[in-house]
Amino acid sequence: MTLKRDHLPALNAALGAGRLERDVPLAPLTTFRIGGPADLFYRARTPDELAHAVGAARDLGVPSFLLGRGANILVGDAGFRGLVIHSEVGGIDFLDDTRVRAGAGVETFPDLIDATVARGLGGLHHFVGIPSTVGGALWQNLHFLSPAPERERTVFIEEILESADILTQEGVRRTVPVEYFAFGYDESILHERDDTVLSATFRMTPQPVETLRRIMRENLEWRDERHPDLWLYPCAGSIFRKIDGVGAGRLIDECGLKGHLHGGAGIFHKHANIIVNLGGATAQDVMALIDLARETVARETGHELETEIMFVGEF
Repeated sequence: MTLKRDHLPALNAALGAGRLERDVPLAPLTTFRIGGPADLFYRARTPDELAHAVGAARDLGVPSFLLGRGANILVGDAGFRGLVIHSEVGGIDFLDDTRVRAGAGVETFPDLIDATVARGLGGLHHFVGIPSTVGGALWQNLHFLSPAPERERTVFIEEILESADILTQEGVRRTVPVEYFAFGYDESILHERDDTVLSATFRMTPQPVETLRRIMRENLEWRDERHPDLWLYPCAGSIFRKIDGVGAGRLIDECGLKGHLHGGAGIFHKHANIIVNLGGATAQDVMALIDLARETVARETGHELETEIMFVGEF
């Protein structure tokens, strides 16, 4: 699909006069702070608006991309030739003593985590410090390796997800159980099907607030020792998929690439599987480092690195 001249009036008619924006920079809306503009941009603030915008783009044949927190993506320097639908679907509703429903555009941290922890509800607190919206958390099965001895394991969002309201790729709105998502490590059915999360319901566990806050402090301390501060080092998290028993970051480090620079981008000095924006980095700078890591690791170790971030737009 390509953006056509008659798409604009058709989208204006479908989405409402004045709701479409033109040439909106995408870099500020991503954690990498990299990328060109979107030709067309729409802010979906309710589940109905989100479902309607996605459906309209499909019906009209408009190339589109659904943007949440903008983590785990790299937007091309030339931007996106089509419609970017920004999920701003809010709403945090406590359904009973243990269940909470949140809109797809709600940020898990700090908004949803703060709201649930304040009520003494545990589950989401493990993901403190990780940038994501609710929709993005389901897309990637948000996870975190909890460091404390009594819980030293990887915690996944699927463990507390009860159900979600979605728009299927066939255009039907449904409430689906957690099993529908066929979660894996960094995987979900959303990678295979063009479904759209509108909201999600989580089943939490009552815990003392002081316990939850202690775990959050420990998790943040663990992250600070290993991961970039996004205010200082904008990034998209891990670039390459996990290699069981070896680790992509370890391979890159063993090849002597930690700290390597290209333009405004660099392989992070604390974690070799993360590329950071050191100021003014372009998507091409990042791609050069990705290619360097792939080629060097393949040549020196025989392992093939596979990217886990999403590439959006024109490079």
